Amino acid sequence: MAVVVDQSKCTGCGECIAVCPVESLSMADSLCIVDESTCADCGACVDVCAAGALSL
Repeated sequence: MAVVVDQSKCTGCGECIAVCPVESLSMADSLCIVDESTCADCGACVDVCAAGALSL
């Protein structure tokens, strides 16, 4: 299972992208998107998301 993004909460700050060790996160239309095929479910992005937009 991959990280889930609540796009209604995502602010597009990019902090999650900076901490992803497997580069599974990117931005599209100023919102975070997850490449589910490469996500390692490590939770690093969830921990840094101040908006609470990411969950496992």
